[in-house]
Amino acid sequence: MNQSNSAAACFHCGEPVPPGAKYFILYEGNNQPACCIGCQAVGQTIIDSGNADYYRLRTDMPKTAEAALEELKNLKLYDLPEVQNSFVKSEGDDGQIREANLILEGIVCAACVWLNERHLHQLPGVLAADINFSTHRARVRWDASRIQLSDILKSIQDIGYLAYPFDAGRQEELFRKERNTAIRRLAIAGLGMMQVMMYAVPAYMADEGTMTSDIEALMRFASLMLTTPVVFYSAWPFFQGAWRDLKLKRAGMDVPVALGVGAAYLASIYGTFIGSAEVYFDAVTMFVFFLLTGRFLEMSARKSSAEAAESLIKLIPAAAMRLPGYPQTREEEMVAAVRLMAGDHVLIGPGESFPADGSVVEGASSVDESLLTGESLPVSKHATSPVIGGTINLESPLVVRVEKVGPDTVLSGIVRLLDRALAEKPRMAQIADRVAGWFVFSLLLVAATVAGIWYWVDASRAFWITVSVLVVSCPCALALATPAALTAALGRLTRLGLLSTRGHALETLAHATDFVFDKTGTLTTGKFSLLDMEVLQTHRMDRQQVLAFAHALEQGATHPVAAALREAAGVAAGVSIVAAENLSYIPGQGVSGQIEGRIYRLGAPGFLGDAPAQGRFSVGASLVGLADESGVLAWFALGDALRPQARQLIDDLKHLGVRLHLYSGDRDANVQAMARELGIDDAHGDLLPEDKLAAVRKMQQAGAIVAMTGDGVNDAPVLAQAQVSIAVDQGAEAAQAAADMVLLSSEIGRLADGVKLARKAQGVIRQNLAWSIFYNMIAIPAAAMGYVTPWMAGIGMSLSSLLVVLNAMRLSRISKN
Repeated sequence: MNQSNSAAACFHCGEPVPPGAKYFILYEGNNQPACCIGCQAVGQTIIDSGNADYYRLRTDMPKTAEAALEELKNLKLYDLPEVQNSFVKSEGDDGQIREANLILEGIVCAACVWLNERHLHQLPGVLAADINFSTHRARVRWDASRIQLSDILKSIQDIGYLAYPFDAGRQEELFRKERNTAIRRLAIAGLGMMQVMMYAVPAYMADEGTMTSDIEALMRFASLMLTTPVVFYSAWPFFQGAWRDLKLKRAGMDVPVALGVGAAYLASIYGTFIGSAEVYFDAVTMFVFFLLTGRFLEMSARKSSAEAAESLIKLIPAAAMRLPGYPQTREEEMVAAVRLMAGDHVLIGPGESFPADGSVVEGASSVDESLLTGESLPVSKHATSPVIGGTINLESPLVVRVEKVGPDTVLSGIVRLLDRALAEKPRMAQIADRVAGWFVFSLLLVAATVAGIWYWVDASRAFWITVSVLVVSCPCALALATPAALTAALGRLTRLGLLSTRGHALETLAHATDFVFDKTGTLTTGKFSLLDMEVLQTHRMDRQQVLAFAHALEQGATHPVAAALREAAGVAAGVSIVAAENLSYIPGQGVSGQIEGRIYRLGAPGFLGDAPAQGRFSVGASLVGLADESGVLAWFALGDALRPQARQLIDDLKHLGVRLHLYSGDRDANVQAMARELGIDDAHGDLLPEDKLAAVRKMQQAGAIVAMTGDGVNDAPVLAQAQVSIAVDQGAEAAQAAADMVLLSSEIGRLADGVKLARKAQGVIRQNLAWSIFYNMIAIPAAAMGYVTPWMAGIGMSLSSLLVVLNAMRLSRISKN
């Protein structure tokens, strides 16, 4: 076993090893030198945990040993419930399954992401860990009964990184640093290009024999000095990426770029010193500048698309005015929004944002929800009205009771769903990635073939033609064609109030052939009211008793019928004036339960096995009955109204060539009446959830691509069955969990806007792919035949990538109307 510390640099951090230091890291049978006991401990932890490949795969050194060993103070504080309330989401019956977004510092390359993900997956109790290299954000899920958050943070520190809860300010700082670095690299490349061109143009334009050899040599050496920082600073990320790809035995998109730049630079140095006829400093600097320009604009487009999620995070204010003694006193205190807890009362003045989800307890005003839901008009709020954190109070002061904070708020849920959609790659993006990977291998083979042919035909031209072939190809445009368009479209959809929660949703929505709608709460407002009622056994129960019993059976239910019965009973949702026990819900039919020792049932006529007298209630009313063992006690007739944009939505979808269907559990007469009013040909009522499911499956077997829109618990199975599903605002959580998209706004017309945007996105993707293929089919043969010089190739490749990104950015500017 070798043991030496003669190396000048620490094996872990790269810092110089102090004289006399005797710290070693055992790696592949050899003792590698470490600068301190801290790096020794970190390095040995990485290797002993089975992650020794980190040292083979990394392309850069981590922070200094001091930074690598820096520990968060009082890590155990992050295990306290009151601290976790602000950034941890709890799931499961016992709340032990938890999820949090973290920011990682010290991530410098893809190997760092690989190491951290693998290390976290090895921890007992960690259920999932996904790290986004672009944002340095990690989404971690763990079982709190097996591991604590402080242990996860400490384990990340043990391998030399720093993790802390996600904070929008720190995230913005990371983006700012990335942008500033890109601008510096671009500026150096731009300045170098302009100065080198000043020396190259006279050489190109001078007549033969008019420029002396010493002047030509001086210009070449000046160009070499100006090109060197462009290659070793501005173009350095390309070399890093190419080296990483080669070590992983794959050909990434940086490989041909690095080969082209490196070969042209080295050949130019050789030509400068031996006085050959050709040097390529101008081509190198122009190529690097134009490619960096393309990547900078691509980064800006990516940041613009990511702002759809980031801007949502920033909607929550940093502080709030709490009323600790309300309602006894009006004493006010300013507190950080993260310190609010459920049950607190806060005062929200005009122009201020709501710091959490809650309900109004005092005052009346209107609220701007446009940034969150896409709702175009202010929404009226009064006592008992719900409010969403991040929306803006417009007119009068409101006192709000806080009900949900931190990760439990609607806003946090939206951000999590959008993050998931952006992280998932749709089918077209996966295909494009695979094609781009094979494209690079093919390009290298073509370049080698071209070099051999031209070396035999005209050896003096072989080198620069080969460089042109490497440079002119554009795998970047091919790889960017799909994700650039998708990210721009998803960001635009979010601002319209249509949230995509799955990566495939946009692509599938564009190809949908059939739209299936639920009736209640989807095409209608879902705000039922009691139109009429009939008490059959008046000797046993009066009107108020019947309503009280109906309310008790519907306690906690989210269906619009339940809300209407609660309102008719004159009590608030969730407060029962009669206690019901042993409640049993049968989706799409009704509910049964025990009240005062007797079994009662509440539901549709089919559930009760009876029906009201013919003509007793008007056509179009939804009928619900209350019954016990002796029979039906009362009938309720409830009415609902169409959403204001329902007719326009149906007309727009018809113009888009989509087949429309209306499937509902409501009475068939009601469903047919609404279908006639809207112009929907295929309509069926009295359907159970399994009936809807069977109908959708039948359409799919016939080749239809089905988009399902619904809002209730009974819609969850068919939402899951459809190729793409949309849950409507204020719908049941089960429906939203099963859906691929969620309509955050009550403006249902946004669905048609979503279809139009999805189709435009597919059109942009096809345009981008077609352009990438066409460009390479023309450019590569032209370069191989010697018609394209290296500097022309650099411009062509850069403009090709720019065109793809700028074409995708058009989706961000499409009007919402």
